[in-house]
Amino acid sequence: MGSADDGNSSYGQKAFKRSKSHFADRVTADGRDGWPVEAGRYRLVVSRACPWASRAVISRRLLGLEGTLSMAIADPIQDDRSWRFTLDPDDRDPVLGIRYLSEAYDKRESDYPGGVSVPALVDVPSGKLVTNDYQQLTLDLATEWTALHRRGAPDLYPRALRDEIDTVMAEVYEDVNNGVYRTGFATGQEEYEEACAGVFRRLDLLTSRLARQRYLVGDTLTEADIRLFTTLVRFDAVYHGHFKCNRWKLAENEVLWAYVRDLYQTPGFGDTVDFDHIKRHYYQVHTGINPTGIVPLGPDLAGWLTPHHRAELGGRPFGDGTPPEPPPPQEQVPAQGRP
Repeated sequence: MGSADDGNSSYGQKAFKRSKSHFADRVTADGRDGWPVEAGRYRLVVSRACPWASRAVISRRLLGLEGTLSMAIADPIQDDRSWRFTLDPDDRDPVLGIRYLSEAYDKRESDYPGGVSVPALVDVPSGKLVTNDYQQLTLDLATEWTALHRRGAPDLYPRALRDEIDTVMAEVYEDVNNGVYRTGFATGQEEYEEACAGVFRRLDLLTSRLARQRYLVGDTLTEADIRLFTTLVRFDAVYHGHFKCNRWKLAENEVLWAYVRDLYQTPGFGDTVDFDHIKRHYYQVHTGINPTGIVPLGPDLAGWLTPHHRAELGGRPFGDGTPPEPPPPQEQVPAQGRP
Protein backbone atom coordinates (compact mmCIF):
# COMPACT_ATOMS: atom_id res chain seq x y z
CA MET A 1 0.00 0.00 0.00
CA GLY A 2 0.85 3.57 -0.17
CA SER A 3 2.48 4.35 -3.45
CA ALA A 4 2.56 8.11 -3.89
CA ASP A 5 3.80 7.92 -7.45
CA ASP A 6 0.67 9.51 -8.88
CA GLY A 7 0.38 12.18 -6.21
CA ASN A 8 -1.89 12.23 -3.18
CA SER A 9 -4.40 14.55 -4.87
CA SER A 10 -5.14 11.95 -7.56
CA TYR A 11 -7.05 9.69 -5.15
CA GLY A 12 -10.70 9.69 -6.11
CA GLN A 13 -10.00 11.49 -9.38
CA LYS A 14 -9.43 8.43 -11.57
CA ALA A 15 -10.48 4.79 -11.53
CA PHE A 16 -8.80 2.84 -8.74
CA LYS A 17 -6.71 -0.19 -9.64
CA ARG A 18 -4.36 -1.83 -7.16
CA SER A 19 -0.95 -2.49 -8.69
CA LYS A 20 0.52 -5.96 -8.40
CA SER A 21 3.72 -6.32 -6.42
CA HIS A 22 6.51 -5.84 -8.93
CA PHE A 23 9.21 -7.34 -6.72
CA ALA A 24 8.06 -10.87 -5.96
CA ASP A 25 11.27 -12.61 -4.87
CA ARG A 26 10.80 -14.87 -1.89
CA VAL A 27 12.93 -15.41 1.20
CA THR A 28 12.82 -19.18 1.69
CA ALA A 29 14.41 -21.89 3.81
CA ASP A 30 16.28 -23.25 0.78
CA GLY A 31 17.13 -19.82 -0.65
CA ARG A 32 15.94 -20.79 -4.13
CA ASP A 33 15.44 -17.13 -5.18
CA GLY A 34 18.86 -16.24 -3.82
CA TRP A 35 17.46 -15.02 -0.51
CA PRO A 36 17.82 -17.66 2.23
CA VAL A 37 16.13 -17.27 5.62
CA GLU A 38 18.84 -15.90 7.88
CA ALA A 39 18.64 -14.25 11.30
CA GLY A 40 19.51 -10.55 11.21
CA ARG A 41 19.91 -10.33 7.45
CA TYR A 42 16.63 -8.61 6.51
CA ARG A 43 14.72 -5.55 7.65
CA LEU A 44 10.95 -5.32 7.45
CA VAL A 45 9.78 -1.81 6.53
CA VAL A 46 6.19 -1.04 7.50
CA SER A 47 3.71 1.69 8.22
CA ARG A 48 1.39 1.19 11.17
CA ALA A 49 -1.23 3.03 9.11
CA CYS A 50 -1.25 0.48 6.29
CA PRO A 51 -3.47 -2.62 6.55
CA TRP A 52 -1.27 -4.61 4.16
CA ALA A 53 1.85 -3.84 6.20
CA SER A 54 -0.01 -4.50 9.44
CA ARG A 55 -0.47 -8.12 8.38
CA ALA A 56 3.29 -8.55 8.46
CA VAL A 57 3.64 -6.72 11.79
CA ILE A 58 1.10 -9.04 13.42
CA SER A 59 2.59 -12.20 11.88
CA ARG A 60 6.07 -11.22 13.02
CA ARG A 61 4.78 -10.70 16.58
CA LEU A 62 2.77 -13.92 16.74
CA LEU A 63 5.67 -15.98 15.37
CA GLY A 64 8.24 -14.36 17.66
CA LEU A 65 10.52 -13.06 14.92
CA GLU A 66 11.33 -9.72 16.60
CA GLY A 67 14.84 -10.82 17.48
CA THR A 68 15.70 -12.15 14.02
CA LEU A 69 13.79 -9.84 11.65
CA SER A 70 14.24 -6.18 12.56
CA MET A 71 11.51 -3.65 11.75
CA ALA A 72 11.51 -0.06 10.52
CA ILE A 73 8.38 2.07 11.03
CA ALA A 74 7.76 4.78 8.45
CA ASP A 75 6.06 8.10 9.09
CA PRO A 76 2.31 7.73 8.42
CA ILE A 77 2.39 10.94 6.38
CA GLN A 78 4.04 10.50 3.00
CA ASP A 79 5.48 13.22 0.84
CA ASP A 80 6.02 13.15 -2.93
CA ARG A 81 8.77 10.54 -2.49
CA SER A 82 6.42 8.26 -0.57
CA TRP A 83 7.39 6.50 2.68
CA ARG A 84 10.02 8.29 4.75
CA PHE A 85 11.84 7.68 8.03
CA THR A 86 11.11 10.99 9.75
CA LEU A 87 10.19 9.23 13.00
CA ASP A 88 13.87 8.33 13.47
CA PRO A 89 16.80 10.55 14.57
CA ASP A 90 18.20 12.60 11.69
CA ASP A 91 15.23 11.41 9.59
CA ARG A 92 17.14 8.23 8.70
CA ASP A 93 16.46 4.59 9.33
CA PRO A 94 19.16 3.66 11.87
CA VAL A 95 19.88 0.26 10.28
CA LEU A 96 19.62 0.98 6.55
CA GLY A 97 20.90 4.55 6.80
CA ILE A 98 18.36 5.85 4.29
CA ARG A 99 15.83 8.69 4.45
CA TYR A 100 13.29 7.19 2.04
CA LEU A 101 12.22 3.62 1.35
CA SER A 102 12.53 4.49 -2.35
CA GLU A 103 16.31 4.41 -1.93
CA ALA A 104 16.17 0.65 -1.32
CA TYR A 105 13.91 0.27 -4.36
CA ASP A 106 16.33 2.31 -6.49
CA LYS A 107 19.25 0.12 -5.41
CA ARG A 108 17.34 -2.89 -6.69
CA GLU A 109 16.02 -1.46 -9.96
CA SER A 110 15.46 1.91 -11.61
CA ASP A 111 12.21 2.98 -13.29
CA TYR A 112 10.22 0.22 -11.54
CA PRO A 113 6.44 0.21 -12.02
CA GLY A 114 3.90 0.33 -9.21
CA GLY A 115 5.55 2.92 -7.00
CA VAL A 116 6.94 2.51 -3.48
CA SER A 117 4.82 0.36 -1.19
CA VAL A 118 4.91 -1.28 2.22
CA PRO A 119 5.41 -3.86 3.55
CA ALA A 120 8.86 -4.17 2.05
CA LEU A 121 11.64 -6.57 2.95
CA VAL A 122 15.12 -5.12 2.50
CA ASP A 123 18.45 -6.97 2.45
CA VAL A 124 20.54 -5.20 5.09
CA PRO A 125 24.06 -5.98 3.74
CA SER A 126 23.32 -4.66 0.23
CA GLY A 127 20.56 -2.19 1.08
CA LYS A 128 18.48 -3.61 -1.79
CA LEU A 129 14.77 -4.29 -1.74
CA VAL A 130 14.03 -8.03 -1.77
CA THR A 131 10.24 -8.09 -2.05
CA ASN A 132 7.12 -5.96 -1.74
CA ASP A 133 4.79 -8.92 -2.35
CA TYR A 134 2.41 -8.36 0.58
CA GLN A 135 0.28 -11.39 -0.34
CA GLN A 136 3.14 -13.90 -0.21
CA LEU A 137 5.30 -12.31 2.48
CA THR A 138 3.22 -13.34 5.49
CA LEU A 139 2.63 -16.85 4.14
CA ASP A 140 6.40 -17.26 3.90
CA LEU A 141 6.91 -15.93 7.42
CA ALA A 142 4.53 -18.67 8.59
CA THR A 143 5.94 -21.54 6.53
CA GLU A 144 9.52 -20.78 5.40
CA TRP A 145 10.82 -19.09 8.56
CA THR A 146 9.86 -21.92 10.94
CA ALA A 147 13.46 -22.54 12.04
CA LEU A 148 13.44 -19.04 13.59
CA HIS A 149 9.94 -19.15 15.13
CA ARG A 150 9.65 -18.79 18.89
CA ARG A 151 8.82 -21.80 21.02
CA GLY A 152 5.02 -22.03 21.17
CA ALA A 153 4.44 -20.09 17.92
CA PRO A 154 1.04 -20.82 16.33
CA ASP A 155 0.66 -22.51 12.95
CA LEU A 156 -0.94 -19.65 11.02
CA TYR A 157 -1.23 -21.59 7.75
CA PRO A 158 -1.88 -25.23 8.71
CA ARG A 159 -1.46 -27.56 5.76
CA ALA A 160 -4.73 -29.43 6.29
CA LEU A 161 -6.75 -26.20 6.13
CA ARG A 162 -4.94 -24.32 3.39
CA ASP A 163 -7.55 -24.81 0.67
CA GLU A 164 -10.29 -23.40 2.90
CA ILE A 165 -8.05 -20.60 4.18
CA ASP A 166 -7.11 -19.65 0.59
CA THR A 167 -10.78 -19.53 -0.45
CA VAL A 168 -11.80 -17.38 2.51
CA MET A 169 -8.84 -15.04 2.04
CA ALA A 170 -9.58 -14.59 -1.66
CA GLU A 171 -13.20 -13.62 -0.92
CA VAL A 172 -12.17 -11.28 1.89
CA TYR A 173 -9.50 -9.67 -0.29
CA GLU A 174 -11.82 -9.02 -3.23
CA ASP A 175 -14.81 -7.68 -1.33
CA VAL A 176 -13.41 -6.34 1.95
CA ASN A 177 -9.64 -5.68 1.99
CA ASN A 178 -9.63 -4.19 -1.49
CA GLY A 179 -13.36 -3.49 -1.63
CA VAL A 180 -13.16 -0.61 0.82
CA TYR A 181 -10.54 1.04 -1.41
CA ARG A 182 -12.61 0.57 -4.55
CA THR A 183 -15.49 2.16 -2.66
CA GLY A 184 -13.51 5.06 -1.26
CA PHE A 185 -11.69 5.89 -4.49
CA ALA A 186 -14.68 5.44 -6.81
CA THR A 187 -15.01 8.23 -9.37
CA GLY A 188 -18.72 7.86 -10.10
CA GLN A 189 -21.97 7.01 -8.31
CA GLU A 190 -22.57 3.67 -10.02
CA GLU A 191 -18.99 2.51 -9.45
CA TYR A 192 -19.25 3.54 -5.80
CA GLU A 193 -22.58 1.84 -5.17
CA GLU A 194 -21.44 -1.42 -6.73
CA ALA A 195 -18.26 -1.54 -4.67
CA CYS A 196 -19.99 -0.49 -1.44
CA ALA A 197 -22.73 -3.11 -1.92
CA GLY A 198 -20.00 -5.74 -2.38
CA VAL A 199 -18.32 -4.76 0.89
CA PHE A 200 -21.47 -5.11 2.95
CA ARG A 201 -22.68 -8.23 1.14
CA ARG A 202 -19.44 -9.94 2.14
CA LEU A 203 -19.60 -8.55 5.69
CA ASP A 204 -23.11 -10.00 6.01
CA LEU A 205 -21.83 -13.42 4.91
CA LEU A 206 -18.91 -13.19 7.33
CA THR A 207 -21.35 -12.26 10.10
CA SER A 208 -23.28 -15.48 9.52
CA ARG A 209 -20.07 -17.51 9.51
CA LEU A 210 -18.64 -15.92 12.65
CA ALA A 211 -21.93 -16.14 14.56
CA ARG A 212 -21.31 -19.89 14.92
CA GLN A 213 -17.51 -20.11 15.16
CA ARG A 214 -14.88 -18.06 16.93
CA TYR A 215 -12.37 -17.92 14.06
CA LEU A 216 -12.72 -17.90 10.28
CA VAL A 217 -11.23 -21.34 9.62
CA GLY A 218 -10.82 -24.12 12.19
CA ASP A 219 -10.70 -23.46 15.91
CA THR A 220 -7.46 -21.44 16.08
CA LEU A 221 -6.07 -18.21 14.68
CA THR A 222 -4.91 -18.40 11.08
CA GLU A 223 -3.65 -16.08 8.37
CA ALA A 224 -7.30 -15.57 7.34
CA ASP A 225 -8.11 -13.88 10.66
CA ILE A 226 -5.08 -11.60 10.39
CA ARG A 227 -6.14 -10.41 6.93
CA LEU A 228 -9.73 -9.68 7.95
CA PHE A 229 -8.67 -8.02 11.21
CA THR A 230 -6.48 -5.38 9.57
CA THR A 231 -9.46 -4.05 7.60
CA LEU A 232 -12.04 -4.38 10.37
CA VAL A 233 -9.87 -2.59 12.95
CA ARG A 234 -9.77 0.45 10.61
CA PHE A 235 -13.42 0.29 9.63
CA ASP A 236 -15.13 2.76 11.94
CA ALA A 237 -12.06 5.02 12.23
CA VAL A 238 -11.54 5.60 8.49
CA TYR A 239 -13.51 3.41 6.08
CA HIS A 240 -16.99 4.29 7.41
CA GLY A 241 -16.58 8.04 6.94
CA HIS A 242 -13.53 8.69 4.76
CA PHE A 243 -14.30 5.88 2.28
CA LYS A 244 -18.12 6.23 2.55
CA CYS A 245 -18.60 2.59 3.65
CA ASN A 246 -21.42 3.81 5.85
CA ARG A 247 -24.36 1.43 5.61
CA TRP A 248 -23.54 0.65 9.22
CA LYS A 249 -20.64 0.95 11.64
CA LEU A 250 -18.78 -2.14 12.73
CA ALA A 251 -19.76 -1.29 16.32
CA GLU A 252 -23.41 -1.70 15.24
CA ASN A 253 -22.84 -5.30 14.10
CA GLU A 254 -22.90 -7.41 17.25
CA VAL A 255 -21.06 -10.39 15.78
CA LEU A 256 -18.28 -8.62 13.88
CA TRP A 257 -17.75 -6.07 16.64
CA ALA A 258 -17.28 -8.88 19.18
CA TYR A 259 -15.02 -10.81 16.76
CA VAL A 260 -12.69 -7.87 16.09
CA ARG A 261 -12.54 -6.99 19.81
CA ASP A 262 -11.63 -10.60 20.59
CA LEU A 263 -8.71 -10.35 18.15
CA TYR A 264 -7.75 -6.86 19.31
CA GLN A 265 -7.47 -8.10 22.89
CA THR A 266 -5.35 -11.10 21.81
CA PRO A 267 -1.59 -10.53 22.28
CA GLY A 268 0.02 -9.75 18.93
CA PHE A 269 -3.01 -7.95 17.45
CA GLY A 270 -4.12 -4.87 19.37
CA ASP A 271 -0.64 -4.16 20.66
CA THR A 272 0.42 -3.45 17.05
CA VAL A 273 -2.45 -1.05 16.22
CA ASP A 274 -1.82 2.70 16.24
CA PHE A 275 -5.10 4.56 15.66
CA ASP A 276 -3.27 7.91 15.56
CA HIS A 277 -1.10 6.76 12.64
CA ILE A 278 -4.12 5.21 10.90
CA LYS A 279 -6.30 8.31 11.07
CA ARG A 280 -3.59 10.82 10.20
CA HIS A 281 -2.47 8.81 7.18
CA TYR A 282 -5.85 8.33 5.57
CA TYR A 283 -7.28 11.79 6.26
CA GLN A 284 -4.11 13.78 5.56
CA VAL A 285 -2.57 11.83 2.67
CA HIS A 286 -5.70 11.23 0.57
CA THR A 287 -6.19 14.89 -0.30
CA GLY A 288 -8.10 13.94 -3.45
CA ILE A 289 -11.06 12.88 -1.29
CA ASN A 290 -10.33 14.93 1.85
CA PRO A 291 -8.84 18.18 0.51
CA THR A 292 -8.92 19.99 3.88
CA GLY A 293 -6.75 17.35 5.54
CA ILE A 294 -8.87 17.63 8.68
CA VAL A 295 -8.59 14.57 10.94
CA PRO A 296 -11.84 13.78 12.78
CA LEU A 297 -11.85 13.49 16.56
CA GLY A 298 -13.86 10.26 16.69
CA PRO A 299 -14.71 7.54 17.03
CA ASP A 300 -14.44 6.93 20.76
CA LEU A 301 -11.91 4.11 21.21
CA ALA A 302 -12.95 3.06 24.71
CA GLY A 303 -15.08 0.17 23.46
CA TRP A 304 -12.11 -1.80 22.13
CA LEU A 305 -11.26 -3.11 25.59
CA THR A 306 -14.79 -4.14 26.64
CA PRO A 307 -15.72 -7.84 27.16
CA HIS A 308 -16.52 -9.73 23.94
CA HIS A 309 -17.66 -13.16 25.23
CA ARG A 310 -16.36 -14.88 22.10
CA ALA A 311 -14.66 -17.60 24.17
CA GLU A 312 -18.13 -19.07 24.69
CA LEU A 313 -17.92 -20.33 21.09
CA GLY A 314 -14.87 -22.44 22.00
CA GLY A 315 -11.65 -22.34 20.04
CA ARG A 316 -8.12 -21.83 21.27
CA PRO A 317 -6.34 -18.79 19.88
CA PHE A 318 -2.87 -20.36 19.75
CA GLY A 319 -3.85 -24.02 19.54
CA ASP A 320 -1.22 -26.02 21.42
CA GLY A 321 1.06 -22.99 21.42
CA THR A 322 1.32 -19.93 23.66
CA PRO A 323 0.76 -16.17 23.34
CA PRO A 324 3.73 -14.01 22.32
CA GLU A 325 5.67 -11.96 24.84
CA PRO A 326 4.85 -8.23 25.05
CA PRO A 327 6.49 -6.16 22.29
CA PRO A 328 9.93 -4.69 23.01
CA PRO A 329 9.79 -1.10 24.36
CA GLN A 330 10.94 0.50 21.10
CA GLU A 331 8.05 -1.14 19.23
CA GLN A 332 5.26 -0.35 21.67
CA VAL A 333 2.46 1.85 20.36
CA PRO A 334 2.55 5.36 21.92
CA ALA A 335 -0.28 6.17 24.32
CA GLN A 336 -1.97 8.61 21.90
CA GLY A 337 -2.45 5.79 19.41
CA ARG A 338 -4.17 3.41 21.84
CA PRO A 339 -7.62 3.28 23.47
